[in-house]
Amino acid sequence: MIQQEESYRMPRGILASAWLLGFVMFSPMYCVPPMAHILKEELLLTYTQTGLLFSAPVIMVAALAIPAGIISDRIGVRKATGIGVILIAVGAMLRGTADSASTLLMFSFIYGAGLGWCYPNLAKLVSGWVPQQRAGMAMGIISTGMVTGCGLALAITMSVIFPITNTFQGVFFIWGIAPIAAAIVWWAVVKQPSHSVIHTQSARTNTISFISFRRTLRNKHIWLLSAILLLQNMFAYTWAGWTPTLLMFKGATPEMAGLLTSVSLWVGIPTGLLMTRLAYRLGLRKPFRWIPAIVLAADAVGARTITLDMSWIIMVVVGIAGMTRYPTILALPVEMVPKEQVGTASGLVLSIGYVGGVIGPLMGGRILDLTGSLNLLLIVLAGISIAMDGAAFMLPETGSATKRLRE
Repeated sequence: MIQQEESYRMPRGILASAWLLGFVMFSPMYCVPPMAHILKEELLLTYTQTGLLFSAPVIMVAALAIPAGIISDRIGVRKATGIGVILIAVGAMLRGTADSASTLLMFSFIYGAGLGWCYPNLAKLVSGWVPQQRAGMAMGIISTGMVTGCGLALAITMSVIFPITNTFQGVFFIWGIAPIAAAIVWWAVVKQPSHSVIHTQSARTNTISFISFRRTLRNKHIWLLSAILLLQNMFAYTWAGWTPTLLMFKGATPEMAGLLTSVSLWVGIPTGLLMTRLAYRLGLRKPFRWIPAIVLAADAVGARTITLDMSWIIMVVVGIAGMTRYPTILALPVEMVPKEQVGTASGLVLSIGYVGGVIGPLMGGRILDLTGSLNLLLIVLAGISIAMDGAAFMLPETGSATKRLRE
């Protein structure tokens, strides 16, 4: 039994490389919200345009997730993700040379292209090493890398990194160093998870890709999951992108605003690990998706009136609720489709889902430009979370408890 249990675990080197990849995928992106006021002033931008600088990489996720997933199914997760992490490193470093809004946007698209190539392959990597029922636990561990990168970028960009360089270009340059290290580690450590699967695919590459894509398109649950991730990202990226500004409106300094915003992410790290393990032990998934949606709706409404000195409470609750549902959503393509379709299914879900990560921050900037306040936006976020709650009820239960009952 012990040997069987060990065989279900990703090798430590692979897991560490995937964790580091998660860290560098989002840390260069999340250094933007704490600097939003600086970018707006120095580049003469509106709030909407500033929101575009934050969401530009997400546009590339939406554009490239499907082809990246298909190509990953064909050439293997190691090569596909390796290409993506190199693009992340190149784009992140180039942002440190930007001297205008247009060049910064262009380099952000290059970085986003790498993000779009890497993201769908996380599910593919997990599917190659662990069984479906443990996919949520593996994604929970990898998700802590993403959350750590986001949280650290929010927490130290203004308080530690900006004072070193006193320029936004210098901040981008420093946050571009870690992706270079991640690219080196990835190519040195990660191997293909299953040679037998890769060889089988290589012999029938075109046929399998076409059949996989066609079957994925006919899967109504994949489309529903895509809609849920769209709503999830509308909430998450709008919250992360504009909460520092909301806190500054309440009287926080830029340094304090970034640090307070990061609290939700630090709380999310142990939450992601504990809740995914609990979901596995219980053999249930649905409660871990719909209960957090109700909590987040209440949080969004409460954020309108809560005082600055009590804002940390909102951040803690958002962190717990957000990281309770996020890994279970990311793991669903692994739990709902055969291994040979995971890359394609994950690509489709991410491509549609991350449109929400574009719409949300732009919507927040537009509301702020028109009203000078974020109160209306918070009401919209509450409505988005309630809509997601309704959609989550419609997804099937993929946990082992339901399968045991059927048997």
